Amino acid sequence: MKKRRIGNSELIVSELGLGCMSIGTNKKEAAAVIDAALAEGINYLDTADLYDQGMNETIIGEVIKQKRGDIILATKAGNRFEPGKEGWSWDPSKKHIKSALKQSLTRLQTDYIDLFQLHGGTIEDHIDETIEAFEELKQEGVIRYYGISSIRPNVIREYVKRSSIVSVMMQYSLLDRRPEPLFPLLEEHHISVLARGPLAKGLLTNRSLAQASSAIKENGYLDYSYDELTAFKQKLSETIVGEKDIHVLAFGYCLASPAVASVVAGASKPEQIIASSAAMQQAELTEDEINILQQLTKAGRYTQHQI
Repeated sequence: MKKRRIGNSELIVSELGLGCMSIGTNKKEAAAVIDAALAEGINYLDTADLYDQGMNETIIGEVIKQKRGDIILATKAGNRFEPGKEGWSWDPSKKHIKSALKQSLTRLQTDYIDLFQLHGGTIEDHIDETIEAFEELKQEGVIRYYGISSIRPNVIREYVKRSSIVSVMMQYSLLDRRPEPLFPLLEEHHISVLARGPLAKGLLTNRSLAQASSAIKENGYLDYSYDELTAFKQKLSETIVGEKDIHVLAFGYCLASPAVASVVAGASKPEQIIASSAAMQQAELTEDEINILQQLTKAGRYTQHQI
């Protein structure tokens, strides 16, 4: 598994990361997914305190405690919740961020987090206070680096300008190219993109559209109607890139940008990890292939949170 550096940090991560939100709450099944990922050379695991109200972190902590030194571990905070109660509220205060980190360390059975991320963010937040919390945690040695998980351009620009983030986690795929205009800014400041949702809810896999969810059949995906998705898959098969597996193309397109450090894919079964790892081995695309893929898809633009 090839690796890339996150920003200007010392974090060297596998080009394919495991997004742990989908591993489930059955420890044995979750352990099988994580073990499969590690066996395939994946060293980057991404979770959040909000996932299953901390249970996700607890399971990961149990599974990796004997392998902690081999793993780049990322988690997130900023959403306040009470175990056993539905819902959560946004709280990027210094007090909450520090408290959440302490609880994550306990659940993950570790004394440090490699990459601690703000799990959201709004332009109305007291951003300097939030940054101060992350910087103090760095100084205390309980986190190595920090980043944000956000698709809001105005929030991202503020953190680029005012903080020492090394990464931005963003939904990014062939069917969601909205982040691309932000890439030059991030590259200029040596900040990496961690691409979540690279398979666009399974639309960029070999599954037929007939297997798509009822919501996608009714509403489409982002600014693609169901008919447009059908046409896209058909046109894709008729081009030279159609000779390559769509899974390969999905990963290859994301990794074509030097701004992207890792493609973070979810998995609920070991077979999904193995399939993604196999696709990653072939995910180097030519310039012509990238151009064709861009012609077949929409560039897209964020319509909110610009200023």
